[in-house]
Amino acid sequence: MRVAENQKEKHHGPAYYADFRLKIALRIVIVSLAPLVLVTGIILYQFHVYANQMVHAHLDELVLKHRQKIDDFLKQKLSDISYLSKSYEFSQLKEKPFLQQRLRTLQAEYSYVFVDLGVIDENGRQVSYAGPFDLDQADYSDSDWFQKARVRDTYISDVFLGMRGQPHFIVAVKREWQGRMWLVRATIDFMAFNTLVEDFTMGKTGTAFILNRQGEFQTRSPKGTLKLSLQQYKNLFEMGEDAKGNKTGDHIIAPSVLGQDELFQIAREYEPRIDRYAVRPPHKYTTFTVEKHGEGSTRFLVVAAFLKSDDWLLIFQQEKKDAFAKLYETQIIAVLIMCAGAVLIIFMAFFISGQLVKRIARLDSEKEVMNQQIVETGKLASIGELAAGIAHEINNPVAIMVEEAGWIQDLLSEGIDKGDNFEEFKRALNQIETQGHRCKGITHKLLSFARKTDSRVETLQLNEFVNEVVDLLSQKFKYANIEVDVQLYPELPTIQASATEVQQVLMNILQNAVYAMEKTGGKITILTGVDDRNIFISINDTGPGIPPDNLARIFDPFFTTRPVGKGTGLGLSICYGIINKMGGRIDVESKLDEGTTFTIVLPLDDTSAPKS
Repeated sequence: MRVAENQKEKHHGPAYYADFRLKIALRIVIVSLAPLVLVTGIILYQFHVYANQMVHAHLDELVLKHRQKIDDFLKQKLSDISYLSKSYEFSQLKEKPFLQQRLRTLQAEYSYVFVDLGVIDENGRQVSYAGPFDLDQADYSDSDWFQKARVRDTYISDVFLGMRGQPHFIVAVKREWQGRMWLVRATIDFMAFNTLVEDFTMGKTGTAFILNRQGEFQTRSPKGTLKLSLQQYKNLFEMGEDAKGNKTGDHIIAPSVLGQDELFQIAREYEPRIDRYAVRPPHKYTTFTVEKHGEGSTRFLVVAAFLKSDDWLLIFQQEKKDAFAKLYETQIIAVLIMCAGAVLIIFMAFFISGQLVKRIARLDSEKEVMNQQIVETGKLASIGELAAGIAHEINNPVAIMVEEAGWIQDLLSEGIDKGDNFEEFKRALNQIETQGHRCKGITHKLLSFARKTDSRVETLQLNEFVNEVVDLLSQKFKYANIEVDVQLYPELPTIQASATEVQQVLMNILQNAVYAMEKTGGKITILTGVDDRNIFISINDTGPGIPPDNLARIFDPFFTTRPVGKGTGLGLSICYGIINKMGGRIDVESKLDEGTTFTIVLPLDDTSAPKS
């Protein structure tokens, strides 16, 4: 592709303005989106942290309240049996009718939460029973719950099947009568207790259940409860101790696969054991939270709290995406708002940049027209400066032609056939013809220069233009006593450029050189040459040179050192604009009293570059 055409398209073609519009739009988008993304990211992060804290705090609070509710239930039932044992003697309670009456009273008070009552002697034999099962004279001496109850004042057992073959747990109170130990025990309805625990739900997946220290369910196994392993709790022991020792908070967050038995062990390590259930003091660290993986990619939040003298663990579990559903929903809304804002910013960026580039393109078009008008104005000014020299140059051959025409008339009056008149007549006619051709050549050059107003790019041979401009200015050179030395590179490649613009550049520089030396005379040396990628024209004069203060300003519009009325100050500015548009440059070197050298460097296209 031609270099000059590329350069022209770069400045004026659709591709240039499309690229310019894209760059402007991208800058607007980056400058606008960067703060939006940064602020949105910071806000979302802060909101995420705050929402995490709020969700955990909310779950902790709910678990603690539910634990208190279960605690109160167990305390109440234990208190009822304790009151019963204190209010009546062993001799009364061992009577079955009396015990049945007490059971009916408790059931009427608590809606059959109490299933049965029993009085057990020190040997583990049930001496009195009131209830729906056939447990009279049942022997509990080998039962685990009896061995534990006989060494405590009050006792709540784990859930077990026992003799009745159904899940249940008992509350028991130890008393002494006549120096002998006896127990009053009551069975708590498992379904009533299970309903109390399962009443704690949240969201779509939140469920609660109770485990004992052996990892056994003390309520029904809720749907979705994870079946977990044992070994992977060990890595959380130290974390729990650190949290307890440093008092950093109530939460242990760890993405681990946890087991039911280990969950209880962590809880035991996490909170010190309190031996007496009835006098359990308040403790700051009463819950802890772990994060665990379920099947597939499901993740759960597990919040746990102690019950029953640290023998039971109340566990609430909920899928993390369910627990943080509101957070995720808010984040999605925020991201959608940010995306909508980003789309609006991008749309406005391209719209505004499009309007801006359209205006710039219109201004560039107007500027191009104005520049062309300035070039034409400069050309007319150059023609005006040439007029005097051209008129004088034409005047000489015209004077010869007039003189020869008078001589012919004299010959005609004498007669052509006399003497040498015929030969003289022929010589005069030849002279008139010669001078006529001379005038024709001068006017042709002037007209050729004046008529080249088309700025279209075409294939040019610079050597021809150098010769043409030198011929046009030859009369000026002669009257200014300037010697011109033209050294043209014989194999100079062609370039793609506008003929009128190249002609204007050469004319302006050479006329400036003539003006600088018209009083003192001197020499102008014109060189053309080529290197690997560029073609150059060097114009050197032996004039007075350009002062350093003016050297940096010579290409500024309207800057001139000529007297008022002698110059517009646009010549070199026009030259600079033309060469720059062609993708080239103008270099200038000058020394006072030694002269000035202008070097025009123009790029070659790929087809014109010399072959190495």
